[in-house]
Order: sequence, then C-alpha cells, then structure tokens
Amino acid sequence: MGLGVHDDSVLLQAEGITKAFPGVLANADVTFDLRKGEIHALLGQNGAGKTTLMAILFGLQRADSGEIRIGGRVADIRTPHDAIQSGIGFVQQHYSLIPTLTVVENVLLSEYYGVGRNFSRAACASRIAGLAKRYGLDVDPFATIEQLSISEQQRVELIKALLGDPKILILDEPAALLSAREIDRLWEVLRNLAVQGVGIILISHKLSDVLRVADRITVLRQGRKIITMTAAEADEKRLGQLMIGDLKHAAAGAAAPSAVVSGKTILAVKNLTVAGDRGGDAVKVISLDVRAGEILGIAGLDGSGQAELLEAIAGVRFAESGQVFLGGEDITRLPVFGRQRKGIAYVPPDRHADGLIRSLSVAENLSLGPAVWPPASRHGILQRANVAERANALIARFNVAASSPDVLAGTLSGGNQQKVILARELSRSPAVILCCYPTRGLDFAACSAVHEELRRCRARNAGVVVVSMDLDELIDLADRIVVMQGGRITGETASASASAVEIGVMMGGGSAC
Repeated sequence: MGLGVHDDSVLLQAEGITKAFPGVLANADVTFDLRKGEIHALLGQNGAGKTTLMAILFGLQRADSGEIRIGGRVADIRTPHDAIQSGIGFVQQHYSLIPTLTVVENVLLSEYYGVGRNFSRAACASRIAGLAKRYGLDVDPFATIEQLSISEQQRVELIKALLGDPKILILDEPAALLSAREIDRLWEVLRNLAVQGVGIILISHKLSDVLRVADRITVLRQGRKIITMTAAEADEKRLGQLMIGDLKHAAAGAAAPSAVVSGKTILAVKNLTVAGDRGGDAVKVISLDVRAGEILGIAGLDGSGQAELLEAIAGVRFAESGQVFLGGEDITRLPVFGRQRKGIAYVPPDRHADGLIRSLSVAENLSLGPAVWPPASRHGILQRANVAERANALIARFNVAASSPDVLAGTLSGGNQQKVILARELSRSPAVILCCYPTRGLDFAACSAVHEELRRCRARNAGVVVVSMDLDELIDLADRIVVMQGGRITGETASASASAVEIGVMMGGGSAC
C-alpha cells in the first residue's frame, strides 16, 4: 500500500467527463478525483477509457462535456502547455522523445515548448543531474536517445515531467518494460514524490503492482466509472471481477508447458554477433536452438541484447558474424521479406515505431506482409473486398476493439494496436514466431488471449521465441527459458522447475547452482 501523506486536500477533480469518437464512447460521464500525497491507480481493460481520460486531463484531447478543477478552480486545459502550467506532468506509455537528439536536447525542447523557459545546456544538464541524484534516475545527459535502453528512456521522460515541479503526475503503464529490480526502484521514486505532496495517477494492468503501491483505486469499464475504493478494500479477484466480470483467464485449461520437447530443431542460431546502437556488440557470439512445438523464453535485464537478438533473426538488424538457419536452410543473407516468406513472423518491441502504420486503417495494417489470404491485391490492383473479409475475420478472432475495420490504427488503444500486430503476424501460420514484449500494455484478460494464441502455435508444431521482462509470464508460458546478460547467454532452465529467484541470479550474471 502506498506510503503517501494524506491531508485530504483535493488537487484535481474531473466531473462528468464525456468523450466520443466515431463509433466509440470512450468516456461516459466519468467523475474522478486526486488528493494531495496519494497514489491513485486507474484500472480497466484495454479500451476502457483510461488513456482517453488522462489525455483530456493533459490537454491532448478535448472532452465533449464535463469540467476539470485544479485546486478547487475550474481549469480550461486546451493544450499540454496549459496542463503543464497548471502543475500537471504526464509520462505516457509511448515516449515522446526524438531518437537522434541527446537527453539534454530533448529536455530543452520539452521545457521550451512546455512552459516557455529557456535553459542553457549547462543549466539543463545541471538540473538533470540534480533530479537524477535526488530520485535515483541515473542517465547520461549527453547520450542520444537511440543509444538508451527502454528503462533509461523512461527515466528521461520522468525527468522531463519532474522539471516542471508538478503537483499532479500521471504515469501510463510505467512498469510495462521494467525488470523487477527497476520496478522496485520506480515505486520508491513514486512514494518519495507522494511523501512530498505530489498526487500521482497510475495506470497499470498488473494488479499485484497496483495493490502493492496504490492508496486508492478507480475502475473503468467500457468508458464508465464502476467504483473508487481504497487499496485495503481490494484484492486481485475483486478487481478482476470489477474490470471484466470474471478473473478467469481466457487460457484456463490450456496445456501446461511440457518439461521435454522432442520436436526437431526448426530455428538454429550459430555464433551470432550483433552490433548495438551504443557502440560495441549487443549480442556476443550466441548460439541457441528452438525446436518445433516449443516456446522458448528469453529473460534478462533491459539492454542485455534480447531485442537485438530477435531483430537479427528477423533480419531487421545486420549480424556482424554468425549464421541463422530455418528448418536447416541458411537464411543469414535473406532480407526481412525473404525471411517472412520462408515462415518467420516478428512482433517488434515498439508497436508505434516498427509494428504499425498508424495513418493506415486497421484493415490495411492487417493486409501488410507476404502471402496474406484472401490476397490483398491481384496484378497490382487492390482487392478491397478481400481486405475487408480478412480484417473482419481477424478482428473477431483476436477480439480487437475497433468500431470498424476502416478506422485508423492510430486511434485504437495501445492494447488493441498490439492485438492488430499479433493478428497480422500469427494469421500467416508461420513456422517460427519471434515475439518481443508481446503483452506490453495488455490487460490480464488480453494477456491470457495472447498466451492462448501462442500455445496454439506451439500445438501446430511452430517454434515460438518470447522476450519478456515479466518472469512470471515466462515461467507460465515457456517450455524452456534462457537468460541473457551483457549480450551473452548466462543460463538455461526448464520452466517446469524454474523459479524467479533462480532466473534473477542468472540475469545478474551469476550461477543458480
């Protein structure tokens, strides 16, 4: 339970917030409040309206009706600039950083366009260093964003928000791609802020984290507020029932991971070395096999080379040396499209940057890639009826919450965007599926649905590779787990006999024995 100091003064009130998009009522007469020094968690399934409500509070969207009051006064928040000047900071699920600029340059841009302050580079670097020391947010001010790990990028976003000395801080899925150690560190930062009187709104899908850190919890369902309660009044079962009516996983009764997989090797990586974005090698002479009918989990701290390994296997990152074999065939020199045609599917870690074209419709995104059926085009002519038929079938199969196949992919919630990517990749019945953070931003019911789809792939003898920061997910899903640390494999274990402690030791570079 959160450790914030409460004086019952209300920092923020949102009353009667309603927002509709074409075919979707995102928020319906929602009332919400935040007190000084509390961590208030906001829960709900993908598409429940959480992110839309926060976007309205931060000026990224305009409510159709309703009122926002800050410190008891009506606030006319039309833009993020208005929100920042009103004392609101927002760390979004997908970071708003410019990859080719340094940390200092990104912060300077944020400050200038956010509240209009002009810092010198030296003053900005000094402020960053001060916040980093105060809150344990270590980051190199002069590194470019593309050189930073996901967790380091999150620290930059948090520093950007904290530079404005916010009284209200909104965080959307801040722990989605963090290791257990990094999550502990983040909770310490949030508790420290709450003790200093900052009110924090936390969006998270992991119920155990919410119960651990929150003071109060509000649940949204289908755009409406269901309840606000204290964390002491809640448990995981009750929260699950409030969110969707039943906490049972969609994958209940699915086949458990097997201790031994006897299928033939379908994917083989031999002595692979892959350069990183920060200089040096992200992957260092790695060899591993994936068998038909197996789910292989890859664990490791962020920046240990897992994402770069999958990128090299998929062909989106150049391998300096080594070989990749698919079904015994050397595909090392094949481009991405050639590997896809041979049977490799890839779910990238960043759905916005690499997984979707957000300015295209859901139907169009589902038609990207090789050998789609029914065919999206014939002789260079788009077959719109086929595109619609395919989209409708996949939307139904993967339970994508879209009002129409023709809506832009960028208008969907993050979880539903992830479902679109998974639907497109898995619908081709690939021989090997490479998944980097496949359940990022998904609620527990959607996670279960994704796991069930991956288990179906295993059942039809595909090889599946899953990179995840969630050790419980890997232990539950995978047949075998390898651990990466510093670009190398430091251990391997069967999931049936694995423990989070054992894997954690290997993640640190030690031996579990």
